[in-house]
Amino acid sequence: MTALHRSSSASMKNGLPPQELLDDLCSRFILNVPKEDLESFERILFLIEHAHWFYEDNSVEQNPSLKSLTLKEFASLMFNSCAALRPYIAHIDDIYKDFTSYKVRVPVTGAIILDECYERCLLVKGWKPGSSWSFPRGKKNKDEEDHTCAIREVLEETGFDVSKFLKIDDYLEVTIGQQRVRLYIIAGVKDDTVFAPMTKKEISEISWHRIDELLQAGNDVISRGPNGLKLYMVAPFLGNLKAWIAKNQPSTAQKSDTPCKGTCMWKAKNSSTGGSTVGATTESQSTRPGSETLLSDLGPGKSFRSFRFNYTLILQAMEAAFTH
Repeated sequence: MTALHRSSSASMKNGLPPQELLDDLCSRFILNVPKEDLESFERILFLIEHAHWFYEDNSVEQNPSLKSLTLKEFASLMFNSCAALRPYIAHIDDIYKDFTSYKVRVPVTGAIILDECYERCLLVKGWKPGSSWSFPRGKKNKDEEDHTCAIREVLEETGFDVSKFLKIDDYLEVTIGQQRVRLYIIAGVKDDTVFAPMTKKEISEISWHRIDELLQAGNDVISRGPNGLKLYMVAPFLGNLKAWIAKNQPSTAQKSDTPCKGTCMWKAKNSSTGGSTVGATTESQSTRPGSETLLSDLGPGKSFRSFRFNYTLILQAMEAAFTH
């Protein structure tokens, strides 16, 4: 079992979050939630994952002396710190194992964004060094519609709202292991579209990539393009994507005599060293009208920015969750 017991004074020396911070995160993200979100350990771990994002994106950024933690380390701390979860700390390894198994079965949706010539697709690169390139996508929330999830995830990862372009029946879908992945085709996006992620420390780069320069279609989840580009969940869609493009050619007015080149549209500053400052590749892309408002609306912890203790709700949620 991975348990990280420590006192508040000890935490100041080893960089672990103090008890006061863990209590605050527990109150914000676990106790004051609808009782249905506490009905299973899988849902509780999703709440802890949101708390982990908030910790990494806000607490660590504001206090560099705090240690960056893996989700499992953070979950162990939360189980130790939260009175409602503490009785189950002895089973944290099994609980976490079940959670990771559950996550790979949650359906994923996103979008394949094509330029006006249908020659390039937009890919995003993960934050950590050595991350792969992939189509913008993410896991569905409970009771969320496929297209709603796709719109939300693409907006979070690229800052681009595809809601006006998305057609409900225009998608490609594959099943990888036990996970269904559906990507809606968003075609005809202009070259001067501004892209910038709405979330911190998730995306390090956004670029147009020529489809004919990506690896040939196949079933490999992880693959590499001819130029060494590391790709994730791209190859399984390429065959059907090329077939879709062949049947849905853009008008000649949209075609260009000169092949469109791959272009970096946005890149985070210092992402390879773990820095959190982000900026665009050109001055015109460094700011996005309304992005400040959208970031506050979409970032982890959005429901808790006006948090106030409600002891009645806390007691009700704890009783409903742990007296079955």
